Amino acid sequence: MAYWLYKSEPGTWSWDDQVKCGAKGTEWDGVRNYMANNFMKEMKIGDRGFFYHSVNEKQIVGIVEVIGEHVPDPTDAKGKFGMVQLKAVEPMPRFVTLAEIKAEPGLEEMVLVNNSRLSVQPVTAAEWKKICKMGGLK
Repeated sequence: MAYWLYKSEPGTWSWDDQVKCGAKGTEWDGVRNYMANNFMKEMKIGDRGFFYHSVNEKQIVGIVEVIGEHVPDPTDAKGKFGMVQLKAVEPMPRFVTLAEIKAEPGLEEMVLVNNSRLSVQPVTAAEWKKICKMGGLK
């Protein structure tokens, strides 16, 4: 299993919006960055990811799971980008802020710390475990 982080502006698409989609999940569409799109091409059903509220909140608020692998994104008129299907798994018992992540030893190499603008990014197994612990998950 691989781990990821998905950034979303809560005013556009929030954790609550994701949860409302239930088990059928929703498309993670609208990504227009080649690196983020390439990461989505690597995703497999069952991979897990952090759902991150960007802009003013800057915090991990939940866990999502890939339930549909990369397919063309119908919102991309040029046909260059794709999307994956995600469902909400569980909220973080305690949200983990970007400031906490930056201050945590062992997370200084995390993509979120070094390339915070990238909307879809990989998370290592060690980073996943550490952030889950910080957020109150086993």
